Amino acid sequence: MNRGEIWRINLDPTVGAEIQKTRPVIIINDDNLGILPLRVIIPLTDWKDRYAVAPWMVQVHRDDTNNLSKDSSADCFQVRSVSINRFVKKIGEVDGFVIAKIEIALVKVLKIDS
Repeated sequence: MNRGEIWRINLDPTVGAEIQKTRPVIIINDDNLGILPLRVIIPLTDWKDRYAVAPWMVQVHRDDTNNLSKDSSADCFQVRSVSINRFVKKIGEVDGFVIAKIEIALVKVLKIDS
């Protein structure tokens, strides 16, 4: 389970407006950090044109490397750390360009001075 990989994971149970159910996520944590059995992830959801104006939504086009079934959106406002016990199956991976766009969105969401 490494940075840039897409996995199907079970996000239930959830509370309130947290993104839920079993869905694909992108692992974004640094592979060299941490000893706990956790990964920092960004959940994916269906892409909708209205997301184009949301700075925390990163479009991920379906391709043969990520193996997504449809164009999706990485919802960077839903970033979280989850147990590796939630991970069901590896789907594919994203390239450095998608990771870079996610990093930019996270800077905005977390208001990190770069």
